[in-house]
Amino acid sequence: MTIEIQEADDSTLERWNNLVERSDGATPFHRREALTHLAETSNTEVRFLVGYKGQEPVGLFPIFVTTKGPFRMVYSPPPHLEVYYLGPTLLNFAKLKQRKAERRHREFIDGAIEWIEAEIDPAYVDVRTVDEYTDLRPFSWNGFDVSPSYTYILDLTGEDLLMQFSRDARSNVRNRDDGCTIREAGVAGIEAVISQIQDRHAAQGKEYRIDPEFVTELYERLPDGCVRPYVCERDGEILGGMVTLETDDTIYRWQGGAKSDVEFPINDLLDWHIIQEAQERGLTRYDLVGANLPRLCRYKSKFGPEPVAYHTVQRKSTRMQAVTGVYRRLPSALKVVSE
Repeated sequence: MTIEIQEADDSTLERWNNLVERSDGATPFHRREALTHLAETSNTEVRFLVGYKGQEPVGLFPIFVTTKGPFRMVYSPPPHLEVYYLGPTLLNFAKLKQRKAERRHREFIDGAIEWIEAEIDPAYVDVRTVDEYTDLRPFSWNGFDVSPSYTYILDLTGEDLLMQFSRDARSNVRNRDDGCTIREAGVAGIEAVISQIQDRHAAQGKEYRIDPEFVTELYERLPDGCVRPYVCERDGEILGGMVTLETDDTIYRWQGGAKSDVEFPINDLLDWHIIQEAQERGLTRYDLVGANLPRLCRYKSKFGPEPVAYHTVQRKSTRMQAVTGVYRRLPSALKVVSE
């Protein structure tokens, strides 16, 4: 093993964000302040793993540790916080030839898994990787189940993106006559957008576990421009909105787009406004965050994005597999009692 896995010390934590900014495919949630916020909110312990070849960092792997009953569990990201991707991210791979890159990558993941097993000994590991992390073989070779999910990515480098839109989407943004203003609205925008989503989920009897305070704290901890709350308002009333996240090349359509009672296409106008501003800032990708539900795909696909895979990797201990199997075979009444 030529790659050494270390838990970040104080010195490394001070430069963690610099490493994130140099790594491939890192999201705003890979930043130290976001990871700390996620750990506090989910009541988990965050561990900052770094892989080194000599003195050179080659990979980062933030993980969250929790205990449920007799089982220790590792997540990346933690569940139920509307964080869709996290997992490992790589550094200093761009100039490597394929064979050397594959060997270094495998040694990094092998080493990280060995560290997790030795230091935590989890019964369950659940990791969701970013779309730009495309080689999942090192996890498969370590006995993990790997399954794809999908998001939509719109390439923002084209000269006439509007022509990629469906006919109705083009008409909606070209022929608007709604008297609305779209702008960034700070904390007030976050409160309006997240509250609207909460109400929408409650009306449908669905669970939605984040609140305005969670998103506001993220907004205040991350650098300026990383979290952008956009709202569509008319006559001083916020009718709808979107909270986006941003890196140096990608803007994420993170939270928002709840269906509105108004008769004009608020979300089409929001998406087009966000796309235009992202282009002006030099971003190259618009991640529409999720392409797994047909209902949502019908809307998002009209902007002409490409479906792109990201992956979930999971592994259960033999003991947890046995307990899970017994639980699944219990009669429904016994399950209710046990819960």
